[in-house]
Amino acid sequence: MQQSAPSSSTLDKDIEAFRAVLAKSKRIVVLAGAGLSVASGITTWRGNSGGSPWRGHDFFKLSTKAAFIDDPSRIWQYNHYLRTMMLPASPNAAHAALARLALPASRLALAPHSTAFTLITQNIDGLDRRALEHAYRDAGLPSPLASSSTSPSPSTQEDPLLLEMHGHVAGVLCTDYACRHRTLDLTTPLCPALAGTELVVDARPAPLPSLPYPKRTAAAARAWAAARFAGVQRQAEEEGEPEIAVSDLPRCGKCGSLLRPDIVWFTEVPHRIAEVVRVVEAADVIMVVGTSAVVHPAATFAAKVKERGGTVAIFNVERSDRDGLADFVFLGPCEEILPRVLDLGDK
Repeated sequence: MQQSAPSSSTLDKDIEAFRAVLAKSKRIVVLAGAGLSVASGITTWRGNSGGSPWRGHDFFKLSTKAAFIDDPSRIWQYNHYLRTMMLPASPNAAHAALARLALPASRLALAPHSTAFTLITQNIDGLDRRALEHAYRDAGLPSPLASSSTSPSPSTQEDPLLLEMHGHVAGVLCTDYACRHRTLDLTTPLCPALAGTELVVDARPAPLPSLPYPKRTAAAARAWAAARFAGVQRQAEEEGEPEIAVSDLPRCGKCGSLLRPDIVWFTEVPHRIAEVVRVVEAADVIMVVGTSAVVHPAATFAAKVKERGGTVAIFNVERSDRDGLADFVFLGPCEEILPRVLDLGDK
């Protein structure tokens, strides 16, 4: 196994060796995780620099169906907070490098025998999708994603370009099983009652410079939100957390029932999992980018490719227990190491 940091004297040799593998590859799969979006200002909750949890709540306890059933107001406020962080963000150099690799002309320059490329993302920020759309548009090509949606239903594509296995932060799903209408709604806030609740945080990472967040202390933000929601039933005062009536939460445009975020919570089946498994099992190269891949089923993907004689390349800012599976480990920020390794230029 070859392991390198960007400053290593062996990096150029490792890059050359990995490109030699790509030159012979036929089916390339990328598994992307939270580290891919760090340079876009998106918090990574698992890393050491992930920042404080939202309102002091455990991240995992905010990401279950049981949590939504128990307190839909809290979970919708959390989703709204994620929207205000993710939707204004822009793809970074790492997203752009992968998007260029997805373009047939660019990819064939690096992997002339390749017949398929699929980006499997665990991220819900939508930045992978936007980077791909930008790359195809800039190349004067119609986007293969134009007619696809974030639906978990299988697509008709033999080799899907993008699989958002955990959904999209802007996705909404009707909770009425007789309806189950789902759509992508970029409106923020989704309902008037959510407006301003993103400011009620005990601690938060520094906002993107381009975002017009008011400069308030946490105490001032809580006081502001308390006034904003005057007259609405609230939880204990010491929690400083607004409680929004269920009737005021986002409602289905088809039947009027309560909506839920259309993202995959813990214990739920990932979107389009049959396609995910199919492309992984057919891959001869897998690039694991910005993820420790500890959550199943993604935790098994590198091993599946390795078992079939394929090549595993890991791109991450730090080492993990999964490195033992890898043929290549490129260490460093994704937005720096990926463009250097792929070297596909700006177009």
